[in-house]
Amino acid sequence: MAKLFASILIDTYNHERFIEQAIRSVLEQDFPAAEREIIVVDDGSTDRTPEIVRTFEPRVRLLRKENGGQASAFNAGIPECQGEIIAFLDGDDWWAPGKLQAVASALTNDAAVGLVGHGITEVFSDGRQHAELLREVPRFRIDSEEGARAFRLRKSFLGTSRMTFRTDLLRRIGKVPEALRFEADEYLFTLAGFFSDVLILRESLTFYRLHDSNAFQIADGNKDAIRRKQRVLETLANSLREKLAEHWTPKKLADIIVEWIEIEAQSLRLSLDPGFPWETLKVELKNYAVMFGNASVLQWLFKGATLLPACFMSSRSYYSMRRRFAQNGTYQKARAKWLPFQQPAHVDRYRTTRP
Repeated sequence: MAKLFASILIDTYNHERFIEQAIRSVLEQDFPAAEREIIVVDDGSTDRTPEIVRTFEPRVRLLRKENGGQASAFNAGIPECQGEIIAFLDGDDWWAPGKLQAVASALTNDAAVGLVGHGITEVFSDGRQHAELLREVPRFRIDSEEGARAFRLRKSFLGTSRMTFRTDLLRRIGKVPEALRFEADEYLFTLAGFFSDVLILRESLTFYRLHDSNAFQIADGNKDAIRRKQRVLETLANSLREKLAEHWTPKKLADIIVEWIEIEAQSLRLSLDPGFPWETLKVELKNYAVMFGNASVLQWLFKGATLLPACFMSSRSYYSMRRRFAQNGTYQKARAKWLPFQQPAHVDRYRTTRP
């Protein structure tokens, strides 16, 4: 079977510390240079990112644009891609050896698959690495309630640096709403799962770097960052509902696809604004039901116990208290020893390195 010509699309913004490693991880793939192209979309960087990218020319093509966010970078880069498949990479991540060959082979071997994802290794600033792998190699499509639920729990294996699409599928999806300054990847991979089969490989083929400039990270409690994420998630949910409605998607199916995004947006809003206790309880119980639908009675009782303070506090106070506990070292050690956090049943997580 003939190989597919591959386009590698790297989106980047002020990644001067990381962009060289990202590009080298692509150039060092066991994949013939004649059978791939590398396009870097620089989203208006103000640091040395474009200068570093130019050192790789002509093996790499640089596209520069004014800063507009991830969606605008995708909209600028995708039409420039000449490949039959497009593999995405964020400029602050990097690929494992063998990544491109693995995803290209999966798409070559099965014409019904339009999107391939895979396992991931999270890399922390202190040197720790945690791998996340699926316990099975799922293939699904969001054309049934079962498929939508399978997608909902596994979409973390489809983020930017993990996703490889058939180009004609991306053409069918069309432009990404440019209000999605981040989360544009979720817009694409959700609709891809609606239009085609999705395959997730078990192997960890991407290193996802967690650092202080991640647009999506809000662990430090920065209120402006939380508000930005809340608004982007609301935009994502609304945009997906509109697109799904265009294709006459049954409401129940659309609800399964979009509900978790809406729940996360609501929880972020409640962490910033003084919502009522019943709002907190509703969001928390809904989220737990999605994540741990097969939880035992004992686990549900424990979850209920953790929510008792929420019955008497504003939502903002409750989430503030919970954040302080989560950041407390003594609490973390006690929790790990006596009451470990429940993990999703479909994911294997393990530490690969220590600081």
